[in-house]
This record gives sequence, structure tokens and C-alpha cells, in this order.
Amino acid sequence: MARPVIAIVGRPNVGKSTIFNRIIGDRLAIVEDKPGVTRDRLYGTGEWNGKPFSIIDTGGIEIDGEDEIMKSVRMQAELAVEEADVIIFMVDAKSGLTHADDEVAQMLFRSRKPVVVAVNKVDNENRMDEVYEFYGLGFGQPIPISGSHGLGIGDLLDAASDLLPELEDDGYDEDVIRVALIGRPNVGKSSLVNALLGEDRVIVSNVAGTTRDAIDTPFEHDGQRYVLIDTAGMRKRGKVYESTEKYSVMRAMKAIERADVVLVLINGEEGIIEQDKHIAGYAHEAGKASIFVVNKWDIVDKDDKTMAHFTQKIRDHFLFMTYAPVVYLSALTKQRLHKLLPVVNHVSEQHAMRIQTHLLNDVVSDAVAINPPPSDKGKRLRINYVTQVATKPPTIVCFVNDPELMHFSYERYLENKIRAAFDFEGTPLRIFTRRKSDED
Repeated sequence: MARPVIAIVGRPNVGKSTIFNRIIGDRLAIVEDKPGVTRDRLYGTGEWNGKPFSIIDTGGIEIDGEDEIMKSVRMQAELAVEEADVIIFMVDAKSGLTHADDEVAQMLFRSRKPVVVAVNKVDNENRMDEVYEFYGLGFGQPIPISGSHGLGIGDLLDAASDLLPELEDDGYDEDVIRVALIGRPNVGKSSLVNALLGEDRVIVSNVAGTTRDAIDTPFEHDGQRYVLIDTAGMRKRGKVYESTEKYSVMRAMKAIERADVVLVLINGEEGIIEQDKHIAGYAHEAGKASIFVVNKWDIVDKDDKTMAHFTQKIRDHFLFMTYAPVVYLSALTKQRLHKLLPVVNHVSEQHAMRIQTHLLNDVVSDAVAINPPPSDKGKRLRINYVTQVATKPPTIVCFVNDPELMHFSYERYLENKIRAAFDFEGTPLRIFTRRKSDED
């Protein structure tokens, strides 16, 4: 099931990124210590009033070329119109209503999408009078907020979440493995879909209830049913998606939300670029099973060490996804293609695996005996017991005497020991620490 999407739109310098960070700050804080996770996010996830959502910050998008501010604003608004279920239209109380605001408003009107106007930089009551002129935009009551002080964010999220559509089931049975293909343009996503299907072209299957504009291709292999969610097929005509590779991230995030397994395609000929890390990072944060698929391997000059060297490069660039296996293939010639689906099946099983509590506690007890937690100011972490509370991804809770004593380095040590015992190849592993109450 895909989360509905909120997009934050507005002209430059109205504070879009500040509000974006306010909304998803808690979630990003969880992964911020992980080595290698890129910080300059354009997207995130959140939940408000029991409604989960994805959120896009168009403020993080830079358009190459000369200082064509209105062109930039138009492209950002057009992107949001394409992708979003609800749009937060941000304006600035200090500078008042501008011509650029009117330009954005006209586009948003034509989209017929629900719009909430957020008036930023209303830092005190004296500024409240400056909110009224934004009624003139025609989107109903503007909501005063202050990104720098965190004021009004709850009211803004109340208004936006009320307009979100309900989560829809995609209609596939539980035993169907949903596989998303993601990657920057021209890595061979469509070619890989065609190779897996054994067809000359992608046959589009419009399944009721699926995400708007997604191309889903169901197929079966050796008795296992799959659905390929092809982000390449989701590209729209028009200049917006041709102008900058960063827009492919927006498409990928919607496919990732619906997937069980994410294939992160990398161009073997060109190697790894920063954009690949953006896209893979979202699969990691969304808790999806992942496989690095190095395509176009047939045209790479190689010897007996090339594959090992390329794998090491992937490990160096994606330090936060060392759990993800790497498959080398050529979609064009179908070289090594037969190796891919067995790995998809394996990581899907690992993603859904549940470990019995007593086995988990045995492994953690042994790990603590080998390497006791370091003490902090005379206090030492004591792990009372651990239990797995969820799958997809496997999620483990450690009940301890004091959660503040669980350092990131020790948590990573425990994760490594758990992975060594139970594999969990291809899937993130989430570990949370809770205080054990006296009543437990």
C-alpha cells in the first residue's frame, strides 16, 4: 500500500525546507547517526492523526542553469501537481503576497488538487494581521505558522491530513512478492522488466486500486507470483522529468512504498553517482528488502577481480546498506539473469522472518557475555530481554534498565551478532530500546 503524498510548494526563500524538517525531524533523527546516509533529503515520511503520509520538499530541488527563478518555481509546482494528493502552498508573511505567489496559485487552481495555504514567519501576534491578505489566493483560510519557532505546525498538519485520501489495498494476495525497480534514468529498468518477462515490450496491467500512474506487471516464475512496479514506465511526458535527474527520486519513493523487495539498479558501465545514494537511501529508510542490481555488466571490461572491486565500491558508497546482496547481470543479453529471482525470493523471506523470543535472547546473552556494554558515569546497561515485535522489516525491542545507556556503537554490535546468527540478508533490521518497568 502506498502512502498518500503531501508536497510543499512555494517560491524560493519562504522556508519550505524548514517546515519539511519540522514535520519529519523525528524520523530523520533516528537514522542520522548511521554512517553514509545522505543528509540532503527531498522526501520523507510521517504520520499525523493516525494517517501515514510521504512528504516532498520541492525546496530541496535546484534547477541547473541561470537564475531563472520563475522557471524553477513553475517546475516545482508542476512536479507537485503531478505527484501530490495534497499540496501545502507556502507563502511569507514578511514579504506579503507577490507576483510569484499568484503564478503558483494559478497552477495549483488548474490542478484541482486540495491546497492548504501556510503563511510562514508569523513569529508573533503582531504579524497576524499580515495573514489576511492571503485569503485573496482563493484557497480558503490561510494557516499562520513559524518554521523557526515551530508554531502552528500542528494546525497545518490537521488541515493537510484531513484532506488526505484513505490508504487503499493494492488488491494483490499476501503471497505475491511486490518488486520495485528503482534507479536513475538510463540504468535499464525497462530493459530488465522486459528481460524478466521474456517479452519484447512491457505489457501494462492496470490493476484496480493501485497507485495513480503506476505500471504494474504481474507474472509468475517457478510457481512464485510477482508484481513488477516499474518506475521507468511511470515517467510522464514533458520537460519536468527530463530537466533534472533529481525528479526520478519523487517517482521512486511512491513505488518503494508499495514494494516488498526493491531492486536498486546501478549502471555497471558508468559506476555509482550521488543520485544512486539518494534513491537507495529511501528504500533503506522505508524498511524494504533491497538488492543492488549492477546492469550492463556485459559491456564492462573485466578480469577476475573486477566484480570484487565493484562490490567493494558499493559497500564503500552505501555504508548504511551492507546487508543488501549484489547481483551482476545484463538485461540486454540476459547474461546472469537467472541469478536474480532466487535472490529476490531469499531476501523476501528474510524480510518477513520472525525469530522465536528464546532464540533471540540466547544470541543476545552470548553477545553480552563476549562483549559487555561499556559503563557510562558508573552506570552499566543491563539488557533484561529482547523480543521481535514486527516483520517487514524485522523489528526488535530490547528492554533495558536505562535506554540512555544504549550507545549506537553497541546497538550496531548487537545487530551484527543477530545477523550472524539468523542471516537477515537483504533486509534492514530495526532495533529499539525501551525501559523495563517494575511491573514487567
